[in-house]
Amino acid sequence: MTLLATFLDIAAGWRSVFPQSRTWKRAVRQALGSLVCLGRRCLSRIIWTNGGQDRSWGAEYFLHSRCDWQPQELFRPILQRALVYCPGRRGAPAQRAPRRGVAVDDTRLRKTGRCIQQAFYQRDPLSPPFHVNLTLGLRFLQASLLVPMYRLARVSTRGLPIRFEEVSRVKKPSRKAKPEAWKEYKEAIKQHNLSQSFVGMMGQLRQELDLAGGEKKILVLAGDGSFCNRTCFRARRDRAELICRTRKDAVLCWGATEGRRRFYGTEKFTPDQVRQDETRPWKQTKVFYGGKWRKVRYKEVSVVYWQGGAGRCPLRLLVVAPTPYCKRKSSKLYYRQPAFLLTTDLKDSVKQLLQIYFDRWQIEVNHRDEKDTLGVGQAQLRNVKAVPKQPVLAVAAYSALLLASLIAFGAERGAAYAALPKWRRKAHRPSCLDLVTLLRKEMNEHPELLKEFDLKMTDQQLVRSAAA
Repeated sequence: MTLLATFLDIAAGWRSVFPQSRTWKRAVRQALGSLVCLGRRCLSRIIWTNGGQDRSWGAEYFLHSRCDWQPQELFRPILQRALVYCPGRRGAPAQRAPRRGVAVDDTRLRKTGRCIQQAFYQRDPLSPPFHVNLTLGLRFLQASLLVPMYRLARVSTRGLPIRFEEVSRVKKPSRKAKPEAWKEYKEAIKQHNLSQSFVGMMGQLRQELDLAGGEKKILVLAGDGSFCNRTCFRARRDRAELICRTRKDAVLCWGATEGRRRFYGTEKFTPDQVRQDETRPWKQTKVFYGGKWRKVRYKEVSVVYWQGGAGRCPLRLLVVAPTPYCKRKSSKLYYRQPAFLLTTDLKDSVKQLLQIYFDRWQIEVNHRDEKDTLGVGQAQLRNVKAVPKQPVLAVAAYSALLLASLIAFGAERGAAYAALPKWRRKAHRPSCLDLVTLLRKEMNEHPELLKEFDLKMTDQQLVRSAAA
């Protein structure tokens, strides 16, 4: 089975998302064009890549601005098929529900158009620490299913995007606005922010997991320090747990002793004090990271309370020791910063929780592939409905491509892919560029698979579209 045929088989599950068959075909055509297009991924160049430069382009833009479809439903068939590659952990007790790790993080798509209503100025994460820069763009909240591919082969976990929601900021009223407008603005920012969007996404992911057949599975969401706050930890959770990185000076405490009216204990401590406490010995486990199993030292403190954050919800504190590394084989060992994690999961093993948090790095790989390799966000759209839809279609196509490679060729980089260059001989997992290169080749060799979508792509067509 080829990569293209598997991708089209996954895209067949998008039929129910669109109101008509022609809009579904147009969406699949744009999804393929956004993957194999050369140069900047603007919509006009995608149309040219698909061979539609001599046809009217209005319908291609109307797919996002006028057609009524829910973009998040594109990830449903991907989640259903991906769960097959997330088996339960070996040796786990039968009475314990299996965990499914999902990495969550926000990302920014740069924009230059001043007529885009959702765009706003925000902090540039690439700015130096001594000078904060601002950038105009969109903010999206992404969730990626962590597929433990190391159980199938000696390769790292793969993150499959299963959610990509636009999180816009509430517009601030003018200085001359009435006090009522400012009051409404202050109430609106409490209900429409990144943390509230995370809580809403957590409930939506739980529903999607149930529809995919995972009613008995526990959802474990791994986030960075921006989600370690009161809003996220005090929200109602239905068969879902959180594990987030916390500050080293967060004030924690024990519960009060029995027979006392107070709930919290009077003794306060911080995660960094736990790290420096020599009476608490370091424990050791192994996690798969960077292509092999590595030893990790940690400290565990169960049933602690974060009075200013999680309230009366019991938490578990995990302190991970700095991991040694060397810049070259002959150099001395260096050490990174320690990690302090808070989780609501009090039952699962520490090894499983640490593995999920170490695998969270795969969502950063997704961000790099989406923005650098596939150019998500480069399409020039300014319609209020079209702006958040087109990036979701591109991310869903990227997720379907990753899943198609896993179904068609397995977890490792086999003979189906192009030969590696001399300076890159140790790659065991296919990269996004490997998949795009193979997809271009198969689209050129198997035009009969694209006949249904009225898509004509040749090498000459790709070169012309890149030069347009």
